[in-house]
Amino acid sequence: MKIKLATLISILFCNLLISQEVEEKLSISFDNISKPDLLKKLENKTNYSFFYNSDWFEKDSISGNYQDIQIDELLDTIFSTTNINYFLFEGNKVILTNNNIIYDEFPERFFGIDNNDTNKIKKTYRKIAPIFYEESKSKVSQDSRIYRVGKQNKKNNQSFFSLSGYITKDGLAEPIDGLSIRVKGENKGTITDLNGFYEIKLKPGLNTLEMRALGIEKSEKKVVIYNDGILNFKLNESLEQLDEVTVSADIFGDVEEVISGTEQIDIEESKNIPLVLGERDVLKVATALPGITTAGEGAAGFNVRGGRTDQNLILFDNAVLYSPQHFFGIFSALNPFAIGEFNIYKGNIPAEYGGRLSSVFEIKSKNGNTSKFSGEASIGPVTSNLVLEIPVVKDKSSLLLGGRGAYANWILRSIDEESLNNSQASFYDFMASYSHTFNDKNNIKATAYLSRDDFSITSDSLFIYSNKLISLNWNHKINEKNTASFTLSNSEYDFNIEFDRGENDDFNLNYTINETGLKMKFNYLHSSKLRFDYGIEGKLYDVKPGSIEGLSQTSIIEPLTIEKERGLESAGFVSGRYDINKKLSVDAGLRYSFYAALGEGSERLYSAGSPRNEGTVVDTLLYDNNEIIEAYGGPEFRLAARYLINPDLSIKASYGNTIQYIHRLTNNTTVSPIDTWKLSDGNIKPQRGRQFSLGAFKNFDSGLYEISLEGFYKNSDDILDFKTGADLLLNENIETEVIQGEGKSYGLEFLIRKNKGKLNGWLGYTYSRSFIKFDSPFSEERINNGEFFPSNFDRPHDISLVTNYKFTRRFSLSANFVYQTGRPVTVPVGTFNFNNAEFSVFSDRNSFRIPDFYRMDFGFNIEGNHKRKKFAHSFWTISIYNVLGRNNPFSVFFLTENGEVKAVQSSIFSIPVPSITYNFKF
Repeated sequence: MKIKLATLISILFCNLLISQEVEEKLSISFDNISKPDLLKKLENKTNYSFFYNSDWFEKDSISGNYQDIQIDELLDTIFSTTNINYFLFEGNKVILTNNNIIYDEFPERFFGIDNNDTNKIKKTYRKIAPIFYEESKSKVSQDSRIYRVGKQNKKNNQSFFSLSGYITKDGLAEPIDGLSIRVKGENKGTITDLNGFYEIKLKPGLNTLEMRALGIEKSEKKVVIYNDGILNFKLNESLEQLDEVTVSADIFGDVEEVISGTEQIDIEESKNIPLVLGERDVLKVATALPGITTAGEGAAGFNVRGGRTDQNLILFDNAVLYSPQHFFGIFSALNPFAIGEFNIYKGNIPAEYGGRLSSVFEIKSKNGNTSKFSGEASIGPVTSNLVLEIPVVKDKSSLLLGGRGAYANWILRSIDEESLNNSQASFYDFMASYSHTFNDKNNIKATAYLSRDDFSITSDSLFIYSNKLISLNWNHKINEKNTASFTLSNSEYDFNIEFDRGENDDFNLNYTINETGLKMKFNYLHSSKLRFDYGIEGKLYDVKPGSIEGLSQTSIIEPLTIEKERGLESAGFVSGRYDINKKLSVDAGLRYSFYAALGEGSERLYSAGSPRNEGTVVDTLLYDNNEIIEAYGGPEFRLAARYLINPDLSIKASYGNTIQYIHRLTNNTTVSPIDTWKLSDGNIKPQRGRQFSLGAFKNFDSGLYEISLEGFYKNSDDILDFKTGADLLLNENIETEVIQGEGKSYGLEFLIRKNKGKLNGWLGYTYSRSFIKFDSPFSEERINNGEFFPSNFDRPHDISLVTNYKFTRRFSLSANFVYQTGRPVTVPVGTFNFNNAEFSVFSDRNSFRIPDFYRMDFGFNIEGNHKRKKFAHSFWTISIYNVLGRNNPFSVFFLTENGEVKAVQSSIFSIPVPSITYNFKF
């Protein structure tokens, strides 16, 4: 009995001493020192001893000044943002632990359980239960090591914790999207989004994550989770990227994605899709998807869901690319080997994007290999491509260089158009991208791009047009819940026409549009159910509408320079995704945009209630430099919702309205290199559009098949068109040549896709209509009696079949089939004589159609052997474009010969076009 009493007194005395030590206060100040150095300073200043592993601490530094603070309060403060816990032992010993907690007592009533208190005891035990796991004693590779996440907290009694982060390719810092993440032994999983982001709920303790994706080595990650936390992974590429030729999709991405009307192009898809002259082209792949078309074969520009070609925002590394195509639209202006990611938003456009009505084409370059020198190249009948990936600082930074050149003169001579037989054409593009990762919190990427086309239709004329852009992007991780990105960009498009036939009417004409943009975007992960994006952006437009001057001193051409235009467009945006429950998720956003047309400049005022022409001008106003000529703005709402009927079937709906402050001026049926852009001002209003969509998305056999059916309706105001006989080039008063009206389009898009197996590919069908209306009290500003009529790109039926059959790992056969309704045209329907001259009478605008378009292509793909230890992996493509020899009309025009009106059809490729391309990757 004496021994027990002595022991009890001793314990009480020790506890009293510990209590006194804990209550002892101290004062300390420190400036810009590491946590281990701070602990050493505490040891020198006090009688405390610390036990820890210095590898647990990040290499950041801290500062502070504390007066009369207890040791536990100080430790709580300096370790609040870390995973470090601590335990006070024997009064002056502090044991630090990483993630977990040291327990110094048993749970309440551990040695005796009252049946009446069973629920209470179970709850208490779960609340403070320590986390145990079995760690392998054998040698562990990096792929199978155990990751510890979160800081254990006695007060946290959650049954599940949230794990999130980003997954990238090892050595490339390139996000892996569509990666399947499954919890081993449980029916639970998720997939990464377009930025490689994932989020998953895990039970406390040890979890094994299985990760799989096309072109990525399969891996398992063991994670011990103590609390909510962030964990980023880097995964290795596998040789499947060379082997596979399937058109792949996310297993459940199309079903689970909240925003509707999105498309993601797998860059590897394009190498197996037979295109003209064997050229790999991701933009042509995009036109094989429902809702995205062109005005015809070889036509530049894209029409998305019945929208105009100027209503698409095309971004390359966050900088605007005004002309993404070479050679009248036959080739892409982007090196296919330099592209790492390609996303299309054609439905509900995220609030961070604005300035266009129909779509956003978001194209990102690859991040270069940071571990070893590598590259990819191709040699074809018309172009050659080369991309080099050069490590600068191992595992931190790399330089990506890409270049393309063309030798296309022979193709002009083969086109069924006599006027082009003696023409010449060439183009090139070059890009450089430098990426650098400073640490886990900071990385930058700088990109520069240049393209140029030179073509001569006749021996006395030379057309030159070019793109230039540069962008600088900085990504910063503020803390575990907040990240930020900052982008500075500049884009320029210009064209130049030289005409010189040795006479006195030679001239040089040029045009330039330049824009400089700054964007700041922030991401906030509030919880596993709610996250926000918000930010601001602005861009300054500088347009030189054109100038002309004589090439020689004897030229009779009078110099003329159209007054330049300037405009400032700015916006603030916020959007959030909220998972209301497991089935219903909402993505809502608000963007408020503001635009101001800026001086120095002048603007003409026209008589109210009169048409705009030279005879109705009442005044001309002059504006000083940076003075606001006219201002526009307004809110843009973005709302999307998704309801999961079951894990592989969902319904989605969306609404969005957009404002566009810039217009393309053209009186051609398709995009022309000499089209110009016009900023909104006091006489030309911005375009405004609204879109509604509703769709169903279904997957079968664990993602082997996917089917989607989506309908849409769009309407727009103040879209720009030209008056009959308008002269748009070098016009000082362009508002007198154009009119603004309404547009509407609607349609239904169907897609069925097979993602795996020997036979894979997709079948897409789109039924859509696109109409425009220009009504006015004045006949010169009214078209088709003020009624709706089909737009130039109204093609009701569009069918695309893309297939690939893999015989072996090395040999595969690809085929495409495309069918489209012929586009509308205006035709002469009669003639009449007036003053002994014959004139044609034309139909209502676009009331007739050219013949329907259809084409079939075949390609045979041969891969080299898949030995790992070889200098380069090769890939041959033998293709036949337009294998049926279909003479598809590109345009139809009319001539009068001997008093008779005749229709003349022009075609781009009227015969089968074979090609062979050699690709190699090292």
